[in-house]
This record gives sequence, C-alpha cells and structure tokens, in this order.
Amino acid sequence: MKRKGILNSDISRVLSYMGHTDRICVGDCGLPIPEETERIDLAVKFGQPTFMDVLKEVCTDMKVEKIILAEEICVKNPSILNEIKEYFEGSLAAPEVEYVPHVELKALTKECKAVIRTGETTPYANIILQSGCIF
Repeated sequence: MKRKGILNSDISRVLSYMGHTDRICVGDCGLPIPEETERIDLAVKFGQPTFMDVLKEVCTDMKVEKIILAEEICVKNPSILNEIKEYFEGSLAAPEVEYVPHVELKALTKECKAVIRTGETTPYANIILQSGCIF
C-alpha cells in the first residue's frame, strides 16, 4: 500500500509512465473527452471533487513545465484562474502559461495521456499540464 502521493491507481499509473513533454488534462464535469483518450472519472456529484483539489494533488506528484488554459477562462471564470495563478506562483519553478481558444484546448485533449474528470461545475475549469524533466 502506498504511503504518500496519489492513491487513485489510474492517475498514479498514468503519471508514472509520463515522460518529458507528455500531457495530462484535469477538467470539469462538462469537458468532452475524446474516445481515444483515457478517461479517469473522479466525479461523484456536482461540485465534488473540485477542480482545484484534484489539480493540486496531481501537481504534487508531477513536475509541470507548462500549462495550457482556455482563453475564455479570463472572462468567464476569473475566480478559478486566480486560484490557478496563486497556486503556481507559489511553486519553485513557475510553469510557462499558454492560452488557447477553448475549441483548441478540447482538440489538444486528444494528445493527452488521460483526462481526469472532476465534479467541477464552473465554466472553463480545464487545464492541460505538460510534464517537465525531473533531472
């Protein structure tokens, strides 16, 4: 039995086989997930678990060199955007931030190793995390 880190076996497995520049997505419960991309569904009910709770745990277990957000989050969900910025500003090596149209973010999920579906119900609470090199 694991002593620390992510207990969810699917998330733990995906993170363990990710290499430099590989990507994983954490999304709200409305984000469409392509058939060819692994779905890790954590949603229990609306609002649980939250996007930020899941994001923080995933980022504790991986090195993130870049994040990708939908441009629309700036206007449609500034609260979550501020939480994301505050979280990453507190890290030792703040990742590069890229904003793309939401349509493009959805297309990029096809390239992700997995999409983690949360119970989040606020708009545009979706992020793609690009793995950095740990050495």
